[in-house]
Amino acid sequence: MSSEANVQLLKEAYRRWNDSKGASVDYWFDSVIGPQISFGSVPRGAQPLAFATDYNDRAKLRGYFDGLLAEWTMQHYTMEEYIAQGDVVVARGSTAWTCKKTGKTAETPKINFWRFKDGKAVEYYEYFDTNCVVEASR
Repeated sequence: MSSEANVQLLKEAYRRWNDSKGASVDYWFDSVIGPQISFGSVPRGAQPLAFATDYNDRAKLRGYFDGLLAEWTMQHYTMEEYIAQGDVVVARGSTAWTCKKTGKTAETPKINFWRFKDGKAVEYYEYFDTNCVVEASR
């Protein structure tokens, strides 16, 4: 797939993710995530974000989404800019989630790095303000 096709795939996935407030997990697995993926998150599993860690197994990656949606309620997930080069797409925007335990909302800038092979994501890493998310969980 071309860089533009990868961008369009992500734009649709993020639109669904935002519009469904996180209920489109199956779409990510059916349409975006490849059979093998290296998935990482800047907290690297540190408490209280244990689910936001490294995954190299597609089946175990469901744990990321299960943990996120069990502990947080999405307010929005807005990707505003996409930068594509070859098989890489970087998406930049912002997101806000409310911690179910505390009722506090964390709004943070968000950058997601994606690498594609044959039209499916094989690598992902997310960057966000972990401090504001940790504070919202306290």
